[in-house]
Amino acid sequence: MKKMLALVMAACMALSLAACGGNTSTPAGSTPAGDSTPASGSTTGASGVTVQIGPNPETIDPALNSAIDGANMLITFFEPLLIVDENNTVQPGQAEKYEVSEDGLTWTFTLRDGLKWSDGTDITAEDFVYTFQRVADVNTAAPYAATAVGMIKGFDDAQGNPDAEGKPTTEPDATKLAVSAPDAKTFVVELSYPCTYFDKLAAFATLSPVQKATVDANGDSWATAPESYVCNGPYMIDEWTVGEKIVAKKNPNYKGGWDTSKIVSDTITFLLIEDSTASYTAYQSGQAQLVKDVPTEEIPSLTKVEDGGDFYVDPIMGTYYLSMQTQKEPFNDANVRKALSLAIDRDFVANTLMQGTYSPAYTLTGPGITDADGKSAYMDKSNTEYLPADYETSKKMAQEALAAAGYPNGEGFPAITYSTNDAGYHKVVAEYLQQCYQEVLGITLNVEVVEWGSFTPLRRAGDYEMSRNGWVFDYNDPSSMLELFMTGNGNNDGKYSNATYDQLMKDTQIADVEKRFENLHKAEDAAMADYAMIPVAYYNDFWLQSPTLKGSWHSPYGYWYLQYAYVEG
Repeated sequence: MKKMLALVMAACMALSLAACGGNTSTPAGSTPAGDSTPASGSTTGASGVTVQIGPNPETIDPALNSAIDGANMLITFFEPLLIVDENNTVQPGQAEKYEVSEDGLTWTFTLRDGLKWSDGTDITAEDFVYTFQRVADVNTAAPYAATAVGMIKGFDDAQGNPDAEGKPTTEPDATKLAVSAPDAKTFVVELSYPCTYFDKLAAFATLSPVQKATVDANGDSWATAPESYVCNGPYMIDEWTVGEKIVAKKNPNYKGGWDTSKIVSDTITFLLIEDSTASYTAYQSGQAQLVKDVPTEEIPSLTKVEDGGDFYVDPIMGTYYLSMQTQKEPFNDANVRKALSLAIDRDFVANTLMQGTYSPAYTLTGPGITDADGKSAYMDKSNTEYLPADYETSKKMAQEALAAAGYPNGEGFPAITYSTNDAGYHKVVAEYLQQCYQEVLGITLNVEVVEWGSFTPLRRAGDYEMSRNGWVFDYNDPSSMLELFMTGNGNNDGKYSNATYDQLMKDTQIADVEKRFENLHKAEDAAMADYAMIPVAYYNDFWLQSPTLKGSWHSPYGYWYLQYAYVEG
């Protein structure tokens, strides 16, 4: 089959460059790109930096965003209580300090003096009370609600004490979330159980403060126009042409964790390009100094940074996986899900189709995530028996599983539709799946290419059968990935529901670190045994960056930090 599939790959590579454009939603590893202080003699007056990190974002409302392209903008426009520096270390942000009670349940943040919104009005602790409660409010429908504030006392009341199916049983009341402001500079959070990584959540873009008066006056449209986009980060939106660019300018009212003496570029322009050919052209012409979307056809001709070039390839904490709408037939059958997963040759996908820019995934949680001791690799203790690396064994198990589901050799199995956006390797993978499933399982897969702006809403709504998906960790803890598959989670695109899995995840809400990680491993094992998703590859990110771009860096969570970026000239 590999010979046949090599032809599929070749055919895709022969397509016009425009056919492989779009947002990859695949962030990158931590690679500092130059010094964080402008070099002597560099041109920084009336300066500007131009980058391409994705197409027009679905949203840049901190509470509603769940995509990496939107998050990359949010960390430039907003600042949470804490921030993450170039060493991936949590540092003071809008809060100059915080204290944690002895039992780990009460976190008290002290805000800096003189904090202001971009419109010049004061920021107080009440703004954080509003923000956290807004994320918890069911009417906001924040995808990250459970992840960001689910450990705070009163969250269940805020959600209406949902039943096993996630439906409220009482009237939801977000004001019951246990966050308070004893005075203008003090913000207090009371947790239901100790959360050792809450400092990382306090630096999470979802919990960036938003101005109540602006949201009340403009509704959901507040985050769609420069004039109503009140923020508190080092840059603010000056111009927004949908589908073309967002131009940000320095926020004159900014005060926070970033060193203002290093915020030297007058503007940062985000090119909202969905076509990788156009992105590549912008880079080659010098219009952009950094582009995330690189035509896959060009990769063999690019020179990596370590060899003196400008092409970066770095690992990150994330997994490229496939979702199945488990509430729909035939995907509600675990044997069907098993067959669809085991039929895939992961080594071939990662090392041939993806040209070695990704790594084959045989577990859900991949490299970079540490275990209970904070040092050893979490994945080293993961069970790999559900996705054997030997493809011949895997293929045979796939055929047996499909027969056990009642479809020997694919007989009687309905044609299924696979949804994907047309970017990076997504279309190549889709065409591989068509060939693979027909040859190995005898079933038909049709491909539906969806524009990026409609793709994530489609998945979130469960309005699909099978879809490409992926997740990059928001913090170094397995829960950042594993929570996705809990019943009712806002990012549970496959609508997977398993009471045993849910209970195991709830059992991780304890102070005993060793026991907590034991339960995390058990939960992942349960999801893998049930084939809740189809891991395919571990992310590496690849991008082009001009040597003239200085001061920026990239985190292992997929963010480009541009606060200190400037073009040396």
